[in-house]
Amino acid sequence: MDHNVDLPKAAPALPSEGMVTLTHVLYGLHGFSALMGMLGPVFIVTAFLTVWPSIIAVIINYVKRSDARGSWLDSHFGWQIRTFWYALLWVVVAGLLVLTVIGIPVAWVLLVGAGLWVLYRIIRGWIALTEAKPMPIPSR
Repeated sequence: MDHNVDLPKAAPALPSEGMVTLTHVLYGLHGFSALMGMLGPVFIVTAFLTVWPSIIAVIINYVKRSDARGSWLDSHFGWQIRTFWYALLWVVVAGLLVLTVIGIPVAWVLLVGAGLWVLYRIIRGWIALTEAKPMPIPSR
């Protein structure tokens, strides 16, 4: 008897329609924040509100992630959470650069680059969600 036979892996659980809808809403909240952040200088009045939808979304990401575990949606929750924290990191770094005054041009480039990166991740994730595909999971 061969004990080295690979057993078939269990198929991932299918997420509920409600969880898929919630994930669309979360991409929408993150996307709204990113878009308003990029347009902030144009819409000064709404600039102070731009971060709140993303903060609300990431809180929901953490609260509801356990409901997505075992399904392909879990990768989207991780994708959104990582996007939020890396974007926040780059904003903090840019803020520190602004304090040096000399770093203002570098901070500006960093913020524009981070904004474009966030928009890319939101668009890429949302397209994959629409196609019912998981997002890549970083190796640990």
